[in-house]
Amino acid sequence: MSSTHIPSHAGSIEAGHGHDAAHAKPQRSFFGLVRRPGPGCHPIVDWLTTVDHKKIGVAYAVAALIFFLVGGVEALLIRLQLMFPENTLITAQFYNKMFTMHGTTMVFLAVMPLSSAFFNFIMPLQIGARDVAFPRLNSFSLWTFIFGGILINLSFLFEAGAPAVGWFGYAPLTSRLYSPDISTDFWVMSLQVLGIASLAASFNFITTIINMRAPGMTLMRMPVFTWMTLITSLLIILAFPAITIALVELMMDRHFGTHFFDAINEGRPILWQHLFWIFGHPEVYILILPAMGIVSEVLPVFASKPLFGYPLIIFSGAVIGFLGFGVWSHHMFTTGMGIIATSAFSLMTMLIAIPTGVKIFNWIGTLWGGRLRFSVAMLYSLGFIWMFMIGGLTGIMHSSVPVDAQQQDSYFVIAHFHYVLIGGSIFAVFSGIYYWFPKVTGRLLSEKAGRIYFWLMFFGFNLAFFPMHFLGMTGMPRRTHTYKSEMGWDFWNFWSTIGALILGVAIFLSVVSMFRAARKGKPAGRDPWDARTLEWTIDNPPKDYNFARIPVIKSRDQAWANKHGTDEQKMEATPDDGHGIHMPDRSWYPLTAALGLFIGALGMVFHGSRFGSGEGAYVSGFELPIIGGIILFTLIVSLGLAI
Repeated sequence: MSSTHIPSHAGSIEAGHGHDAAHAKPQRSFFGLVRRPGPGCHPIVDWLTTVDHKKIGVAYAVAALIFFLVGGVEALLIRLQLMFPENTLITAQFYNKMFTMHGTTMVFLAVMPLSSAFFNFIMPLQIGARDVAFPRLNSFSLWTFIFGGILINLSFLFEAGAPAVGWFGYAPLTSRLYSPDISTDFWVMSLQVLGIASLAASFNFITTIINMRAPGMTLMRMPVFTWMTLITSLLIILAFPAITIALVELMMDRHFGTHFFDAINEGRPILWQHLFWIFGHPEVYILILPAMGIVSEVLPVFASKPLFGYPLIIFSGAVIGFLGFGVWSHHMFTTGMGIIATSAFSLMTMLIAIPTGVKIFNWIGTLWGGRLRFSVAMLYSLGFIWMFMIGGLTGIMHSSVPVDAQQQDSYFVIAHFHYVLIGGSIFAVFSGIYYWFPKVTGRLLSEKAGRIYFWLMFFGFNLAFFPMHFLGMTGMPRRTHTYKSEMGWDFWNFWSTIGALILGVAIFLSVVSMFRAARKGKPAGRDPWDARTLEWTIDNPPKDYNFARIPVIKSRDQAWANKHGTDEQKMEATPDDGHGIHMPDRSWYPLTAALGLFIGALGMVFHGSRFGSGEGAYVSGFELPIIGGIILFTLIVSLGLAI
């Protein structure tokens, strides 16, 4: 792969000078049809063709925040419908579409990509790397994610509308018999595309962490966030094949006459639940482990002391990931699996609470005796711990089979997983945004406004979701679009909706403030938090090449050691080899390959669809999948995404 050469200078690790070879003869790419974008290209072309991990991280974050707001609007429509008994704001079918799209958007298009944004931007800086191992594969994963999000939202433009089968897609509701239109096909193919994006990114992150750490950066000197990046990436690689198999089988049932989930023809609908939840419960930890990594970075900085029990934090994260593959059937206690199976999964569900508790006690130990600074990042991390504990305690309740049988498919379950995934993951993500925003933009978010937004979010979230525990205990089922006043659910539903509106306003204002601060925020300087890890030893925002000379690591908290440690603990730099810095060039290949995948997936959505009427009607076959496949295959073979 061609690269841009930047001369390195021996005087500094973090600051380099030189040029981007701007006067070099432009190279042609894309089979010689277009010029390879150079250093002076238009900003839009730069973002479309970038392979810089930092720009890719920013693009992930912006796209995920937009999808997050879309998912929030869908949630508000659900809550407004339930605000009053027998409300007619939206129809039952549209309600089904909204909770399907809300769940799918939040899990696959918001929380996961927000974690990927941090993985992309922060992880290479924490290990002293100039980029990820496979820059073009990284860009391909970004565009595949964006096209996957576009694909499922395109369903709104067609007569069938958005999918209405739930984010979990239980069989036989997803069969042609009950979902004959193309809305479910949009859901199936978009998840397949998003799965490819996640797998591509995960292989990249694992390779980067294993092979590209700076000299002296041993595994037990890696920051906790980098450890959680590694564990999460391994979980994705192990978990996603299960849902990929399930989605392929569902696609074959819908298009090619197989009967994997068709009970009438001796298929097994419950097979879908097993395959989905073998993926689905590790997915919970795919969403929560990055949050735990963020909190483990923020707390030591604002407690002004090292992380308590660093090895235990890492070990407990690995144990959570491992045990996460052994608890999937606690989602299926009411399906009649039998006493032995339910007992085994009940015990495993209780067991997984132990490493989670270890982390909480380590975080408390970090805070104990520290000089606490209650910045906005610190407040969100503390909010995470409190909210995640509530979600965890209600989760332990569900490890008891009789209790779970009473609360199954009730609003108690809705409260539980929102305390884990919103009170947990999202609060930690906002903590990470406030903490690393100066690293990304070189500017500070407003602490004064941030405190207001935090307390609005904290109050709104608890007002929205804590009453759902009461609704569930009094029998309100989930996925119901209305109820009668005689059921006694109107009081809590009203206040839950008020809380959701407050939460929505707080999140919207927070996101707006981020975009404003990126342009007009107060300059941050190099180390505004007196931080501890390697990424804070270089400029904000970092240069294209991150480090002019690769650092030699002497301490786990290297930035802290540089400021307060002994001479033996302070960072050094590798010698200048005289060859300069070679950074990968921009490329059209990743975007175009992702577009080919999108075309192929869109073709599968419309496979068998009839366009027009009468004898002249056209029935779609494999034309679009073949075209998309040719584009994708040709680009991969011609140059290779990972080179």
